[in-house]
Amino acid sequence: MDITRSGSRPSGRGPSEWFTGTVRIDPLFSAPEPARVAGASVTFEPGARTAWHTHPLGQTLIVTFGAGWVQREGGPKEAIGPGDVVWFEPGEKHWHGATATTALTHIAIQEQLEGRAVTWLEQVTDEHYRGV
Repeated sequence: MDITRSGSRPSGRGPSEWFTGTVRIDPLFSAPEPARVAGASVTFEPGARTAWHTHPLGQTLIVTFGAGWVQREGGPKEAIGPGDVVWFEPGEKHWHGATATTALTHIAIQEQLEGRAVTWLEQVTDEHYRGV
């Protein structure tokens, strides 16, 4: 058994290569091998979002605060809020983040395959984000 105390892992800023706007990442857990699951609490300020990306074994988001949007490639932009759980299929190209006016916090859970949990792609343009 291992207990990680709240506040024992430092917060980090979401890198501009992977995010637009102000994003804070708070690591929650990373299970030791042979497990391959990890989770983080991610907070997006209004207007902040991920770049398009995929996960080799999928991703689960659990919304804990605020209002946000999620979108998979070829699908509509959909609203999410506290209590919502979102599942992205393995390899499904998608993005997620806050609405233009309200912050969003979610817990992101994903597994690594051959040492990789995510493949980052192009940024979501302002026009696409706004739905123009």
